[in-house]
Amino acid sequence: MKEIRPEEISALIKEQIRNYDQKIHSDDVGYVISVGDGIAMVQGIDKAMSSELLEFPHGVTGMVLNLEEDHIGAVLLGNDTLIKEGDEVRRTGRIAEVPVGDAMLGRVVNSLGQPIDNGGPIAASKTRPIERVAPGVMTRKSVFQPLMTGLKIIDSMIPIGKGQRELIIGDRETGKTAIAIDTIINQKGKNVNCIYVAIGQKESTVARLVQKLRENDAMEYTTIVNASASESAPLQYIAPYAGCAIGEEWMEQGKDVLIIYDDLSKHAVAYRTMSLLLRRPPGREAFPGDVFYLHSRLLERAAKLSDELGGGSLTALPIIETQAGDISAYIPTNVISITDGQIFLQTDLFASGVRPAVDSGLSVSRVGSNAQTKAMKNVSSSLKLDLAQYHEMLTFSQFGSDLDAATKKILNHGAKLTELLKQPQYQPMSMCDQVLSLFAAKNGYMDDVNTEDVRDFERNMHRYFHEYAKDVVNEIEETGVLSPELTEKVHAAMAEALRQFKLVKGVN
Repeated sequence: MKEIRPEEISALIKEQIRNYDQKIHSDDVGYVISVGDGIAMVQGIDKAMSSELLEFPHGVTGMVLNLEEDHIGAVLLGNDTLIKEGDEVRRTGRIAEVPVGDAMLGRVVNSLGQPIDNGGPIAASKTRPIERVAPGVMTRKSVFQPLMTGLKIIDSMIPIGKGQRELIIGDRETGKTAIAIDTIINQKGKNVNCIYVAIGQKESTVARLVQKLRENDAMEYTTIVNASASESAPLQYIAPYAGCAIGEEWMEQGKDVLIIYDDLSKHAVAYRTMSLLLRRPPGREAFPGDVFYLHSRLLERAAKLSDELGGGSLTALPIIETQAGDISAYIPTNVISITDGQIFLQTDLFASGVRPAVDSGLSVSRVGSNAQTKAMKNVSSSLKLDLAQYHEMLTFSQFGSDLDAATKKILNHGAKLTELLKQPQYQPMSMCDQVLSLFAAKNGYMDDVNTEDVRDFERNMHRYFHEYAKDVVNEIEETGVLSPELTEKVHAAMAEALRQFKLVKGVN
């Protein structure tokens, strides 16, 4: 047996030191040790960063999520059937990013910002990482400007401000997406860029939605990020972060942005699927322990920036689906605790024909009247109380036949209010028209109108104001204030509108 001399060992060590630099560069290339269900375990890449993009064969991209001691776990953002064990994997040195800028407006893109609408390539000159630390407290400003949804029941009682995070929550098929789409349509001509992130939706549903936005001329200021139900869990997982990065670019340019996440229940399921395949430890209710962090780090990025940083805003409307109206389940309570309020849609209201089916008792906006014009604040101050009294009296009135005059008055007023707050889909209403409708209800102009005629009266009254009291309409729109002089003018015109309506209906 040959004896190893000390000088040979010394030469070997020197050779190793000389080749050390070379080894560092070989760390950029590794190989797949196992693959399946959109997850690849990779060995040999020791210096990969979290969320870094990796190049797999056949043009498939991966993203690093787990950094283990002897290997890394990556999710595949493409067809995993093309990848097999032993395939070479290369680092790109780039964190997961998405193209941003005005070129994204009017386009439908996937989670990586690639166009999927047959509209040709996107000429974006800039990209942004999809993950980013949220703006700090000192860089923010209080929410004070209204972001009108065009829906009377929301803008009057649960107002949304620019930079707010307001949750839309309810069972399946209760009109959650309808509220979001009406809000996008209502931003027409208001210099608000909109982003709609579809997570786990059917392709046909998203196609119908795009068509509806085009019909209402809303696509020109809207970007759709679509990670449909047929896409892999990793693509559904990164979709909301990609949408948020697109919006942040405009926010930092001093623009106002509205982003809708539809919906984060499916996002949590996609993350659970992915994390369990990556062998991350499960937490409460079999969900991985960091589902709260998953949504909080996304929603905290919504902000109203300070004037020094341009004063831009990113308003988030996340959507969560409940099961049998259980608002206290795991994910609903998570997101309620992250957001600045919730709009709760109730199945019973929806079934009884109240649309939007907003439960005014369980819905709340923590920004409140700070995000309302003075005119809207004036006419909606007692609305929530009136509706609460009506619902309470309605329950009691079912058990007794003899009602006193005060109770009858509350029931009559509440029935008219409920009818007035109904609104068809895709027909958002201007701030001025909402103020006029609520002014009529608050000041008793609808008390003599039959409940079934309330919507007719509202249409005729709006027509009267736009034709014969144009100066009143313009002043409300421009100032957002009901001054004493303007209030007198509104009273006079409202009385005349009611008189004409009664003549048409043949009512004394």
